[in-house]
Amino acid sequence: MAPKASITPTPRSARAAGAAGTPGATEPTGARGTAGAAWPEGRGKVAGLLLAAGGGRRLGGRPKALLEHRGRPLVEHAARVLREGGCAQVHIVLGAAAAAVREQAELSAYTVSENPDWAQGMGSSLRVGLAALTRSGADAVVVALVDQPGIGAAAVARVVAAYEGGASLVAATYGGRRGHPVLFGADRWGRIAASAEGDRGARAYLREHAAAITLVECGDVAEAYDIDTPEDLRRLE
Repeated sequence: MAPKASITPTPRSARAAGAAGTPGATEPTGARGTAGAAWPEGRGKVAGLLLAAGGGRRLGGRPKALLEHRGRPLVEHAARVLREGGCAQVHIVLGAAAAAVREQAELSAYTVSENPDWAQGMGSSLRVGLAALTRSGADAVVVALVDQPGIGAAAVARVVAAYEGGASLVAATYGGRRGHPVLFGADRWGRIAASAEGDRGARAYLREHAAAITLVECGDVAEAYDIDTPEDLRRLE
């Protein structure tokens, strides 16, 4: 069965859904920040989750969160994109050089957790983030990566608009190819956390549930490139 398709959806009323637990999730350490903005009236409570723990191995060990973009650390830009795209609360998972990131980046408007096992890959950071979100009251979460500055608020807003309830599963596509951001309804968090390992993140879960994914084309408003190598640094502004 082919995945469900959605073409630039418009906002619709969301069904209430409680946050599910996340068995197997790592308890976040060092979580702090604001209690989060008030949830909007009359719509689902969609949070943002920014995975920003990477150590930049192919960048000579430069943590991606601290790469400079538009005069500020990249993590600030990525968090702001989630907020401006419609995520009332934004949670950030740090790892490599977490103390330096906290010191150099202005993150007081967000909830920040640290992943002590960040070197094990993105899956461990996703588990930490989902564990923190179970206490947030969110009905769904939009997951984004810190090293994709070509994805802006317009793409996030399209993915948020496709939310329908606790079982929602939404992914942005670029020319038909699936990428980030992705949205997970809270009913799915436990199973996603249990399957998140290594650098695969939620890929195994998404592959297994491909028929349930609502695909939202974002190639006209965003570019899904990664900042992985020294050559990629030219894409930063």
